[in-house]
Amino acid sequence: MEKITPFLMFQGNAEEAMNYYTSIIEDSAITSISRYGANQAGEEGSVFQATFTLKGREYMCIDSHVKHGFNFTPSFSLFITAVTEEEIDRLFKQLSEGGSVLMPLGDYSFSRKFGWVVDKFGVAWQINLP
Repeated sequence: MEKITPFLMFQGNAEEAMNYYTSIIEDSAITSISRYGANQAGEEGSVFQATFTLKGREYMCIDSHVKHGFNFTPSFSLFITAVTEEEIDRLFKQLSEGGSVLMPLGDYSFSRKFGWVVDKFGVAWQINLP
């Protein structure tokens, strides 16, 4: 086995999501994008397969050409350990814009400050300040 990489399947907004995530999380970048071409299964120009990094961790994603009756579920989330109060406040605000808050920022006894959101793309994030 070479490695295990988290894989996100979007329904037409993979590139927008990657651009957003890499713009708000430092040390992040889109590392490759392959696109559907003319006469291929997906919409021409949409993401056939892409890789990006968030704080050094690699992720893969696609724009699914098959429409599914499901999307992301909050039972699987990306967990961020913030370093400062300013960082957790900024990330919570940015990731919850256009999405929904599952647990507002607060002291939940297991953490000094914690929040859980689903972003505008449907991806769940837990943000923690230990």
